[in-house]
Amino acid sequence: MTDALPNRTGQRLGHVVYETLKERLLEGRYDAGSRISIEELKGEFGVSKQPVMDALRRLATLGIVEIVPQSGCRVSQYSLLEVRDFFTLFGSFEGEIAAAAAQRRTDDQLDALDAAWSTIASLETTADTAVRAHGYRIRNREFHLAIHQMAHSRVMAELSARMWDLSDFFINTVGPAQPLADVVHERNYDHDVIREAIRNRNDQVAKAAMERHIVGTIELISTTNDQARGA
Repeated sequence: MTDALPNRTGQRLGHVVYETLKERLLEGRYDAGSRISIEELKGEFGVSKQPVMDALRRLATLGIVEIVPQSGCRVSQYSLLEVRDFFTLFGSFEGEIAAAAAQRRTDDQLDALDAAWSTIASLETTADTAVRAHGYRIRNREFHLAIHQMAHSRVMAELSARMWDLSDFFINTVGPAQPLADVVHERNYDHDVIREAIRNRNDQVAKAAMERHIVGTIELISTTNDQARGA
């Protein structure tokens, strides 16, 4: 199925190609290390080379594609050790954001956090694994975004955004297919602990629970068979 560009007045073609390709990459629709054909993308989207290259350069800054001089473009490939290092750092950073959220949140912001948690909980009854996995990825970002907003820090939010893109990319390209689809309940239990700590303004518990939640992702995506895929 093609993702041909819709007629969107006022939007730069490069931006639309970028958003489409980014979604594919974060969903794991390209294997790590696989080649991305610039010519095929031109034909698929019906655009010149420039918008495609603009999109790929932006994706390269996120660390999810690599532009190889005189060769083309490929999906970034990381070792399992690099992925472990990332989630260790990511967990520490998100823990600090959760602690700040517990200290700085307003009462009104708790409603948005509760709503995000409830939306994830509703996914547990979704029978289709692919739908459940996609829904969790989107709703999970919304839950954590609500926490970022509670921290009231542009610096934290902007630094975290790129890390969340890398997190989704790693989850869907390094480990087994749709690794979080069958652990929605467990992951949302973690969320419940985090939101209650934030509600109670317990910054230390919020920090520890968030760090444990993020770092725990490593074990969900790293099995013996994954090493060849992530090496």
